[in-house]
Amino acid sequence: MSALPLFGQWASFPTPGVPRTSDGKVNLSAPAPKDAAGNPDLSGMWQKDRAQWQPTTNNAAGIPNSMAYYMPPGQAGSEIAMKPAAAALYKQRFEVQQGGGRPSEHCLPHSIPDQMFIGVPLQFVQTKGLTVMLWEEFTHYRMIYTDGRPQPKDPNPTWFGYSTGKWDGDAFVVDTRGFNERSWLDDGGHPHTEQLHTIEKFRRPDFGHLKTEITIEDPGAYEKPMTMYVNFTYMADTALIEDMCENEKDATHQVGK
Repeated sequence: MSALPLFGQWASFPTPGVPRTSDGKVNLSAPAPKDAAGNPDLSGMWQKDRAQWQPTTNNAAGIPNSMAYYMPPGQAGSEIAMKPAAAALYKQRFEVQQGGGRPSEHCLPHSIPDQMFIGVPLQFVQTKGLTVMLWEEFTHYRMIYTDGRPQPKDPNPTWFGYSTGKWDGDAFVVDTRGFNERSWLDDGGHPHTEQLHTIEKFRRPDFGHLKTEITIEDPGAYEKPMTMYVNFTYMADTALIEDMCENEKDATHQVGK
């Protein structure tokens, strides 16, 4: 596996329907497109922006992409208050293993919220009744049901959980439960239990920007809920490339996120 994401390998073909400036560049500030119901259409290719509160060097933190990099310092919801068992497991993963042993080293998913921190292309496909998120890394996907179905009472625990979505004004609100406890919340190794519950709010204020607010709660591992903010920028004139994990090498860890 290549250590770096391989962007733009397909023959260049202008993405249809993309607003452009006079010099042919994507007009990122143009109005966001709408779907048939009048809601913002999140469809398209997206690249994650650098974490707003990530230090210029990760030496102090030890491992890149802690979920703390997406939490405004001093703001409510920005405290990582682990319960004793979770704190002990995190210490083992971070201080002793230095992040080694993460699931992706074995070609397993990052899950939520860590999957949202990955610096590889993400594609949204928004349709009536279903929104799909496709990640280039490991060719992983996530299904978000928008047909009005309720959350299952006893879901089979999975890596990405069971997601339902609905619109609240200009925000696409995604409710996810039913996670297994094998994934990590970030590269540093913050753990979680099967009680993990996430609420994500996706907003597309204009054509070229996607803003995400992620609130997680897990009474089995944390004393209080936490909220993170992840931003994305639109990618045009490219397509996802099949990326298979077959040699159990964590390319993301090799180059950082």
